[in-house]
Amino acid sequence: QIQLVESGGGLVQAGGSLRLSCTASRDTISSYALGWFRQAPGKEREFVAAISHRGASTAYADSVRGRFTISRDNADNTVYLRVNSLRPEDTAVYYCAADRNFGPATVRYDYKYWGQGTQVTVSS
Repeated sequence: QIQLVESGGGLVQAGGSLRLSCTASRDTISSYALGWFRQAPGKEREFVAAISHRGASTAYADSVRGRFTISRDNADNTVYLRVNSLRPEDTAVYYCAADRNFGPATVRYDYKYWGQGTQVTVSS
């Protein structure tokens, strides 16, 4: 089954940017819809962004629309999340997820496969 590994998180000042990556192994991502979710301490895991299996359609949470961009590179077997204009409330562990559906899927229970997460901390 597909395995996902996130990277690119870190500590950044408010207003800064990061590019999160999620690289897959053991299967190719071309037939998977992909998504990013995040979970802050004491809160539920929430949807951030999603992209359809062919990359033609995307979806974003209202809180990140216009600041975050999801993209995929099937040749590199990687999905990216570009995060700009970061705010302290964006601080969370960011997870990528995959599922064999067309997507974009915005509900966590639509995804079967998950990575271990990468921490993003935004200082004010």
